[in-house]
Amino acid sequence: MDTAPPRDSGELTFRDATEADVPALVELIQAAYRGDSSRAGWTTEADILKGQRTDPEGVRAVVEDPRSRLLVVERDGAPVACCQLEHRGEAAYFGMFAVRPSLQGGGLGKVIIAEAERTVRESWGVREMQMTVISVREDLIAWYERRGYRRTGKMSPFPYGDERFGIPQRDDLAFELLVKDLPAG
Repeated sequence: MDTAPPRDSGELTFRDATEADVPALVELIQAAYRGDSSRAGWTTEADILKGQRTDPEGVRAVVEDPRSRLLVVERDGAPVACCQLEHRGEAAYFGMFAVRPSLQGGGLGKVIIAEAERTVRESWGVREMQMTVISVREDLIAWYERRGYRRTGKMSPFPYGDERFGIPQRDDLAFELLVKDLPAG
């Protein structure tokens, strides 16, 4: 069940996740991508993957990794979105991006990705943001392209057989690397 606050309430706040946030973030990520609750938004993967999107161990690993930050985006004290930022030398990796389904399509994602880009430029001085997206997610890739990301054609295999990442419903899944140059702030 999606119990998010209404679209027009409160200012957004951004902060680093803590151990105490893990259960709420697992629920948020799961709600945004899998199961019937994800169908309220447009980022659902429910037709291509069943099962879990992440688990407490996966989220906790990002929270505890000294090279990563897991940003929690709150409105009125409740988490409405999150994203992982990982320092990878000259670049940063953007992942684990989730927006509560009832808030998708209202411009929140654009605000969050812009803040993530600003954060990695200022915190780490990186000049490129990288991400991987399931290659059959054409609508999602198109959304990132409108934000300035470009397809590289570089693919990595989907972890078939590892149910920590879900149960594939098709046999042609792979991750494509998308990149964006980040101008100096």
